[in-house]
Amino acid sequence: MTASRRTVPEEALEFRFFRAGGPGGQNVNKVETAVQLRFDAAGSLLFEDDVRDRLIRLAGQRATKDGVIVITAQRFRAQERNRQDAIERLNDLVDRAHERPKPRKATRPTKASKERRLTGKAVRATVKKSRGRVRMDD
Repeated sequence: MTASRRTVPEEALEFRFFRAGGPGGQNVNKVETAVQLRFDAAGSLLFEDDVRDRLIRLAGQRATKDGVIVITAQRFRAQERNRQDAIERLNDLVDRAHERPKPRKATRPTKASKERRLTGKAVRATVKKSRGRVRMDD
């Protein structure tokens, strides 16, 4: 973890608990250990507009049309560990959303790269030309 770790306050999070599938014996059938974390990113005033947009874009399918990020955690057999896992995954997304993408600098191709490209094209052209019809010259 870095010192500049950004966290979302728990007041902004909504948790729902449900029974998880998979191994766990009787515990799975009677205890709601899986966690669904919901965070309204679009309606949140915690971040600037550009960070909020990147956060929703990074969430991908985990974001609803309304901009609510939904994270489901059921890796662990304990509810509290799944809850912490979901919070950690959301905070990772928030950290990645705060990284501003580097602007692309336009560059020109070097003379050597142009020559390599043209040489490659010439080689491909000869290969394709040799695939033509075979002529019967005596």
